[in-house]
Amino acid sequence: MTDKSDLIANDASAALIHVPPPPELSASELRGRAPLDAASLERAAASDGNGELFGQSRALDAIRLAIGIDAPGYNVYVSGLRSRHERESVLRLLREKAATMPTPGDWVYVNNFRNPESPVAIYLKPGQGVELRARMTELVSFVLEQLPKAFRREDFDQERAALRDKYNKRAQELFGNLETRARERGFAIQSAPTGQVIFIPLIDGKMPESPDALNKAMAAKTDAEREQLTKAQGELQDELATLTMRQQEMMRELIDDIRAIERAFAARLITPSIEDLKHHFNNPAVDKYLDQVAEHMLGNLDRFREQPPEQGQGPRPPATEEARWFDYQINVMVDNSATHGAPVVLEDAPTYRNLFGTIERWIDPLGRSGTNFTRIIGGSFLKSHGGFLVFDLEDAVVEPGVWQTLKRTLKSGRMTLETFEPLPFFSMSGLKPEPIEIHNKLVTLGGAYLYNMLYFYDQDFSGLFKVKAEMRPSVAADGAAAAHYAARVGSLARNENLPPFDAGALAKIVEFGMRMAGDRSRVLAMLEPIDDLARESAYFARSEGAQRVTAAHVDRALTERMLRLNFIEEEIRRLIAEGTLIVNIRGTSVGQINGLAVLDVGGYSFGRPSRVTATVALGQAGVINIEREARLSGSTHDKGIMILSGFIRARFGQHHPIAMSASICFEQSYSGIDGDSASSTELYALMSALSGVPIRQDLAVTGSVDQYGTVQAIGGVNQKVEGFYRVCKAIGLTGSQGVMVPRTNVSNLMLDPETSAAIARGEFHIYPIDSIDRGIETLTGVRAGTIDQPGTINYLVDQRLKNMANILRDRPLGETRVVQEPAPNTPAPKPPAPPEPPS
Repeated sequence: MTDKSDLIANDASAALIHVPPPPELSASELRGRAPLDAASLERAAASDGNGELFGQSRALDAIRLAIGIDAPGYNVYVSGLRSRHERESVLRLLREKAATMPTPGDWVYVNNFRNPESPVAIYLKPGQGVELRARMTELVSFVLEQLPKAFRREDFDQERAALRDKYNKRAQELFGNLETRARERGFAIQSAPTGQVIFIPLIDGKMPESPDALNKAMAAKTDAEREQLTKAQGELQDELATLTMRQQEMMRELIDDIRAIERAFAARLITPSIEDLKHHFNNPAVDKYLDQVAEHMLGNLDRFREQPPEQGQGPRPPATEEARWFDYQINVMVDNSATHGAPVVLEDAPTYRNLFGTIERWIDPLGRSGTNFTRIIGGSFLKSHGGFLVFDLEDAVVEPGVWQTLKRTLKSGRMTLETFEPLPFFSMSGLKPEPIEIHNKLVTLGGAYLYNMLYFYDQDFSGLFKVKAEMRPSVAADGAAAAHYAARVGSLARNENLPPFDAGALAKIVEFGMRMAGDRSRVLAMLEPIDDLARESAYFARSEGAQRVTAAHVDRALTERMLRLNFIEEEIRRLIAEGTLIVNIRGTSVGQINGLAVLDVGGYSFGRPSRVTATVALGQAGVINIEREARLSGSTHDKGIMILSGFIRARFGQHHPIAMSASICFEQSYSGIDGDSASSTELYALMSALSGVPIRQDLAVTGSVDQYGTVQAIGGVNQKVEGFYRVCKAIGLTGSQGVMVPRTNVSNLMLDPETSAAIARGEFHIYPIDSIDRGIETLTGVRAGTIDQPGTINYLVDQRLKNMANILRDRPLGETRVVQEPAPNTPAPKPPAPPEPPS
């Protein structure tokens, strides 16, 4: 209720109704305190602490759920992990689970003797991969050493000699029969020096003594006799050709029989070794492979014979000698011989090659490219078979080919090793290894933005990553949290040989965690910034020769951190103090107010005051956002202006139209602006311009507003208050300056010691505001009232809008004469006296 004595009834105007100074926050309401006494903090610092992630029980339970369910798709996306310590906590949880799981087997690739372009994958028991490789190397060495000896044995030579005698005897019998038939036909057989067999006619049953004698004898014969001899000689030549072909067949038979003997002798050597290997490994896939090895060895015995070094060259080097027998090598892709439990693989560089492997090639001296199954190299995905693979998905998705291959592998459960070729034209591997069955769990790290993008834009993502473990940025600031902070700092000091921290320093660090959380009832859950502050504080303690880290050292660390980054803030303060940037912090003014914004310069944010102005004229354009017209306004700021307009229409547009053109501007702002934290500031300036009542310039304002005039919470309240205080200090404190903040932001206040001390001395003030009416009263010292209550702000605004509507209504259509709007009839009020500082 308004006291009637405060009102001066007048139809045209009324004296302004003043209100007493608004209540302000006391110094005890400006900061939160560590929720644990000094003795408890020191006891906690002396304890070992808890290595588990602080306040992340939900996220850890989500990870435990995922790794405890043996079903496809239960992979984990961990959102919010940043520091190495936090990642180690997740790895420790995975290792604890992996230690209780069975050790998976080994994967190897072996040669496919029937189709070398398709190497065969074999799954073995743990440790058998390297064992099979060693045993195969021993087998090749054994065959190379013993087979030539076997071929030099006496019984082998006897069997081979017997075969040769047998075939020689058969050849001699064939030749003897030909020789007999030749004599019966009057010919003798003679071998020429070239090896050619010649049939020579006999003279009186005897060989001619010379060619001349043969010629005389042939000349003495009749034509019929010579024709008969020629015919007989041709028949003998045909028989000789048949005999030669038969001898070649006999030679091939001899070679086959000798090879059969060699194969039999080699089988006596190779087969027992192969059978011993098959019995030792007792694996059907190994048995099939060893059968092919035995068949290939017995079919290529010439490779195992002793081969003299080439002329002009010494013995082959070991590398070259080993390359000769790559057919029998074992390419061990996964070796779990030293693994206990399931493997936990951390891939720091999730490129395609590191995750999925590749097939290497070589280039020979002639520039020709080649490869074989021994050049197949496995990646982390294969090595984590049967266990867990951890990598950063934000790094992986930007690598070419990784995301599609990852999805394909997870969906099929099979991994095909291949070379990633961005340009298929240059693909030259030529190998198609047999796919490998993979059974592992993926724990991927990333941010919330990537998770949301993949979830909504990739239809496979939700089925492949069914569990999300989200790290909470803050937790309740209770005694347990403070004790955890103290234990963390104490453990860090012991591990890194830092000076011990006293209770005051520990309390300051806990309070820093509350400020970083943005709420006095919360503390930061991710403790990497806490570790950094502890290290920096210890540095300054050592530089001063102190034996313990105190609260003063923590304050110095925070101050030095600010001084390293606040160059731009100091330059802005200098420009304001010099008057280049106009910010009025004394007196009153109509339609002008100090708004507050937060600037982030990379690692450091600070509050900057800006002069917000509003002008009003006749028209029907409504509220014009100059920032938007200049394309410097973000969507959230535009929304704030629209809400402001909604408030004006709802309060003052029920009985007459809103006939005005008002423009609102952030003066001397030449870069983009966004956010709605200035919407209440802009509304105050507009109401001042409409009512004609000046507002205090020694107050800065922040807060958003809804369409009903409720002032709502904003972000960066500490930076905004401290920023305006530093500007006032640079220009000169008057004792009346301060900041209006939303009442809902009071719990977020964790001001620095300097600002808190100034408020405690009465040099600076913080006013909590919950509504536009309360805010305009604080700024003007005039009651807000209602639109039908003379002498109040709302009444003056409504009267101004009504007069403007009447002028526009009475103006004839198309008339261009200028109509002078009458000025408000209210006398200019004196600004309210600032509250005196407490004694």
